[in-house]
Amino acid sequence: METTNAFQILSYTIGNPITRKILSGFGFCETCGKNRVEVALELYVGDRKDACVKCKLAKKVISGVLKTGSKTFGVSSEMLKEQFSHPSWRKSLASVLTGIAHFGVHRPFITGAPFLVVWDITYACNLKCKHCYANAGKPLQDELTTKEAKQCIDKLARACVPIVSFSGGEPLIRKDILELTSYANDKGMYVAVATNGTLITKKKAGEMKEKGVSFVQISLDGASAKLHDSFRGIKGVYEKTISGIHNCVDEGFFVNIATTATHYNYEEIPKIIDLCEDLGVNWFMIYNFIPTGRGEFISENDLTPLEREELLKMLWTRLKNGGKVNVLTTAPQFARVALQAEIGLDKKIVPTHFANPELSGKLVNLAEFIGGCGCGRLYCAIRPNGDIEPCVFFPLKIGNIKDDGFEKLWRSNPILNGLRNKDILEGNCGRCDYRYFCGGCRARAYGYTGNFLASDPGCIKNMIEKT
Repeated sequence: METTNAFQILSYTIGNPITRKILSGFGFCETCGKNRVEVALELYVGDRKDACVKCKLAKKVISGVLKTGSKTFGVSSEMLKEQFSHPSWRKSLASVLTGIAHFGVHRPFITGAPFLVVWDITYACNLKCKHCYANAGKPLQDELTTKEAKQCIDKLARACVPIVSFSGGEPLIRKDILELTSYANDKGMYVAVATNGTLITKKKAGEMKEKGVSFVQISLDGASAKLHDSFRGIKGVYEKTISGIHNCVDEGFFVNIATTATHYNYEEIPKIIDLCEDLGVNWFMIYNFIPTGRGEFISENDLTPLEREELLKMLWTRLKNGGKVNVLTTAPQFARVALQAEIGLDKKIVPTHFANPELSGKLVNLAEFIGGCGCGRLYCAIRPNGDIEPCVFFPLKIGNIKDDGFEKLWRSNPILNGLRNKDILEGNCGRCDYRYFCGGCRARAYGYTGNFLASDPGCIKNMIEKT
């Protein structure tokens, strides 16, 4: 099946002008207190018994969209009802349909609100990591108060943001963090916490679970205390981090281990993956090194394009061969490496930042819609003072959650719209046949060149271009 056919299926079924016009009216319903798509899905799965007339009409439209989608891609209605029984998935579909209404069937896809907002809730931190993008240590003087943070959560929930990840700094240092996670969970969002893990005792893990946290990301930069402690700047933190991981696994969280790949730990990454399997975590994610924050001072320790290519091939082999832990990376080139490795195969795994979907038949060519770098397209970031940026590694303010209309900003900001357009990328990234699958890391392009449309200097194709 050709990519254009996949594009046509989406365009004709839910991307046609009539359906887009109808979907554009599915905003927030003041009567029912939620986005009309959320209300319609609550009616669809039986979680809501009644609604206003407009939301009931929305339910008929959404039911038709789901019926068409289930026939097109072979998903049963029972599976759909099970999936949309979760509030965060209802917000996800609302974001998808709103994205189609406002942006059309775009390659790569643009959501109507971010799927994920990474929120640096504080810059206070108990460690001194060499690569810290936030240059964290002390809190900002103008960090949002509890009241302001809850107002921010209200705005995100109203926009149908399905996932919020509280990061930092070290988010668990903030005294009201569990009050905020509980508040976000009550608003129907899937709540994650990105932490160094050193403060997660068994008691703290239980409190986090009780207060609505479902996903915990813990940073681990080595398979030994010597390497991890040297990278994190404090002796003795390795054992505390490992203990925190054990406590999160025991509590039943979805646990993701995050490792930033540099020359410090490049050769030890296979051992870190082995350790992750022994620890019983769900995901292992390699983060791209970005020269921002304290990372500017160690940029000479970034991987070369050849090293990154070999690392991605190793990750692909681990993923393909299976294992106890799912392997992911924020390096968008991972999708290109996978697609090149599976040329000629109908069934392909197309790695992304969020998941590694196995696609076959009609779905294979939808990989272009999944896309690579989701910066400003699928996710954005918020600083402790409310400043909004395309991603946490991309220090370019585009607004402030307190002062600007969040939904309007997401849909019309010129910087975000530039990041979404893979056809205006410069250099080899703009000419690359894989630009819709990958597109390069825009934060790396910005960090190294000051131009977010420039080629990602970490890709082997761009290295070849220079020689």
